[in-house]
Amino acid sequence: MILAMLDRLRDARRRRVWDRDLVAGRRGEDLAHRYLRREGFIIIARNYRLSSGEAEADLIACEGEDLVIVEVKTRETAEYGGPERAVNPEKQRHLIRVGREYARKTDTPWERVRFDVVTVVMGEPPTIALLRGAFRT
Repeated sequence: MILAMLDRLRDARRRRVWDRDLVAGRRGEDLAHRYLRREGFIIIARNYRLSSGEAEADLIACEGEDLVIVEVKTRETAEYGGPERAVNPEKQRHLIRVGREYARKTDTPWERVRFDVVTVVMGEPPTIALLRGAFRT
């Protein structure tokens, strides 16, 4: 009985942390979206997912002639390093797959596809940074 109650409490705490992270991530994406528009990007898609469901890009945008696949990383603080550190090789491979599919669908030459990372560190005010060409393919 006591173990079941402790399990429920643990699960409730995990859900609260998960919900808080989702809200922060969504807010970070909203801030990144507005930031990129102010910087002259045209936002084409948001939370674009492959038909297989295996990979997703937070934002897809155009800047001039370039098709830009954007990953948004949000953190409450930069205490343990910048949010961009979370764009590991596996995440890069997923973004490249999204970029290839989207470029193929829109007849965009691969050399016109770029991968950017927008970092958002929540604070008052939030700190937003754009890393153009964050990684190579």
